[in-house]
Amino acid sequence: MAITGAGAVGRSIARELIGNGHAVLLIDKDARAVKPERVPDAEWLLADSCELSSLEEARLDRCDVVIAATGDDKVNLVTSLLAKTEFGVPRTVARVNHPNNEWLFTEAWGVDVNVSTPRIMSALVEEAVTVGDLVRLFTFRQGNANLVEMTLPAESPYVGKPTGLIPFPENCALVTILRDGQVYVPDPEQPVEAGDELLFVVPAEGEDALEHLLAPDAHPG
Repeated sequence: MAITGAGAVGRSIARELIGNGHAVLLIDKDARAVKPERVPDAEWLLADSCELSSLEEARLDRCDVVIAATGDDKVNLVTSLLAKTEFGVPRTVARVNHPNNEWLFTEAWGVDVNVSTPRIMSALVEEAVTVGDLVRLFTFRQGNANLVEMTLPAESPYVGKPTGLIPFPENCALVTILRDGQVYVPDPEQPVEAGDELLFVVPAEGEDALEHLLAPDAHPG
């Protein structure tokens, strides 16, 4: 896979992916950023990812994934679009630096998944301080669904009830239960407890119903 932008973000992603057994090419147009000793197991290329010839040199047609991780939203959009339309890359992931630009990072611009740093940071803050509210953590563009989290309040009518008896909204899936620092795979017979962090994949139109179901006192109506 290829990562455009060899700054702190791009290098961190590269190290993580290499640690998981992936072959990674780091691309940056700034010679000062091309420092192979910082990620010695990656391949490096001094090139402009907005230039078609540079991406041809990078052999993007052989990549399964391209990650546009520069600090410039315009560059990330153009890179994603070229990767998708000119090289047929199966999956593109683009970093969003400015929240006002998030609406542009769609399939129309060749972006399969957008990662908004400001949104993730605000979601993590909300997740840490809220109980009984759904917090949207991630949006799956292709599936029209969101990854959401709720810390189950003590007054929820389903505290102590098995997950299999909770009438979740249609197309809503409970993915994980986080409890006391442990990760639990949901089991229909496993009860939920007050303070559990519940992670769901749910369509946007089902979020209000899910929130009202689990925390009706906080969300009447």
